[in-house]
Amino acid sequence: MKLSLLFFHIALIFTITACGYKPSSHYAKEQLNGKIFVNLLIDLEDPRNAVLIKDAMNELIVHRLDSEIVYDRKLADTIMNVKLNSVRMVVLQDDEQGYNKLYKAVVNILVDYDNKSGKRSFNVSGDYDFSIDNGTTITDTKRFEAIKNAASEALEEIISKLAVSSFKK
Repeated sequence: MKLSLLFFHIALIFTITACGYKPSSHYAKEQLNGKIFVNLLIDLEDPRNAVLIKDAMNELIVHRLDSEIVYDRKLADTIMNVKLNSVRMVVLQDDEQGYNKLYKAVVNILVDYDNKSGKRSFNVSGDYDFSIDNGTTITDTKRFEAIKNAASEALEEIISKLAVSSFKK
């Protein structure tokens, strides 16, 4: 009786304390501690998409990492530079008449940050498949939406990269 009661209490303690799992955002928060300043390096050939990247990055920092963004570099504990490296449209499929029908937007973003734990840099990329109507070309609206979705996917990869870099100390 006492042995089964002891076993029950030990099992209960292990169940309550769990396995110690922490999500990757926990480790990413350790890398980007304190107040964060996001510096956007604008590509003059595609400034509209570059601004979109900064907005998505700010949203990621605030909503996924629960960190505070500052708009003055002097107040920041972490300075993050974000640059849209490249945007490509790849044809995936043609229709019977030879018109391009299915595309993939591929976005590559360079991220580097500097804080008291050091300076790190990495690339992230994302893609988004989309189709257009028969016999038409990619409109600016379709292109912008595709780049926005591909960039959002790329920025989600930042959390993983930050978490992995926290283990490489």
